[in-house]
Amino acid sequence: MSSRLYTHYKQTVVPALKSELGYRNIMQVPRLTKIVLNIGFGRHAKEEKFIESALSLLSTITGQKPVRAKAKKSISNFKIRQGMDIGAAVTLRGERMYDFFDRLITLTLPRVRDFRGLSRKSFDGRGNYTFGFKEHLAFPEITGVEVGDIIHGLEITVATNAKTDEAGYALLSKLGLPLRQK
Repeated sequence: MSSRLYTHYKQTVVPALKSELGYRNIMQVPRLTKIVLNIGFGRHAKEEKFIESALSLLSTITGQKPVRAKAKKSISNFKIRQGMDIGAAVTLRGERMYDFFDRLITLTLPRVRDFRGLSRKSFDGRGNYTFGFKEHLAFPEITGVEVGDIIHGLEITVATNAKTDEAGYALLSKLGLPLRQK
């Protein structure tokens, strides 16, 4: 792996976290395990144009083909039938994960309107962090052709092998994710 962010992680983040968190072995230091991008179709689940737009958006941003999520059972109040497409997701690991995270920090988040940092409340209790975008327009991979009439949001989950939120916060802040201070 020769990603710029991975090199930064190995050379500066690991020694800093090892001393900061008091670990004896570098294998105890938290690291990124995967990044999941998710789009729920919601009320547009029957609109094929929206679904194709969302799928092409995910594949353009990540460089991977998204997996469609299907409904496990029918829910009449939401007009959902079993087996119907209700969302799409892409899981990034390895070099693609570090490349995406680097682009997210350096290019995408600074392009978000009125951005003042990400909330610290979005940790799940085990060091994983989830946040969302209301508009997909912040990604630099999206040009005028792919924008179209349909604007939709997406959710990004950054999974780590940290045991606590504090260790996850230390890892993500050292990697450069702009999290708000307390």
